[in-house]
Amino acid sequence: MSSESRAAIFAAIRANRPNIQPPLPDVPLFDANAPDDLVPPFIEMLGKMGGSVLEVKDGDPIAALRAAITDKGIIATCVPELHGDPSLQIRAILSDMAPVSLADVEIGVVRAAFGVAETGTVCLTDDELIVNTAGFLPQHLIVLLDPKQIVPNLHHAYKRPELRDHNYAVFQTGPSATADIEGVLVHGAQGVRSLRVLFCPAAVQ
Repeated sequence: MSSESRAAIFAAIRANRPNIQPPLPDVPLFDANAPDDLVPPFIEMLGKMGGSVLEVKDGDPIAALRAAITDKGIIATCVPELHGDPSLQIRAILSDMAPVSLADVEIGVVRAAFGVAETGTVCLTDDELIVNTAGFLPQHLIVLLDPKQIVPNLHHAYKRPELRDHNYAVFQTGPSATADIEGVLVHGAQGVRSLRVLFCPAAVQ
């Protein structure tokens, strides 16, 4: 089928599509028993899914981040918290990069739009990643997360604007993992080998 024929068929379908917009079902948020502090359940579920929290000493999350990435190979990031630090050898993630250019990165550092306490999940969008492969081509991933941007469950997550206002948004729960029929679990088979979350409020721009 030629592209002209395909375009004509789709145009005819659009022109004759019934203008029916039934109301969406009223889905409850299931948050009647949600705890006031969502950080502990987030940490618990993150651990169950193979992820971990990057520990902060002396109350300085950026110092903990610098310590975690110093002398660890190629580091790629677009988070402003690491911009302009001459002591770190960092590859800046830029929008004109080829996606495959991040294949040799040892540690990627990105910021999550929000987290989900129910599953220990972080949501990464094209705004945070700049290049979508930044979420899975590095060997290891450190995700900055504002603890105030944690929602109780996936019902709340699906109401967030990130899932409507972006070309790309992904839920990422722990490192990549796969298990064969004998139950042998392997991390890093199709993505990052480890995922650490650093609780860090967003920098004021």
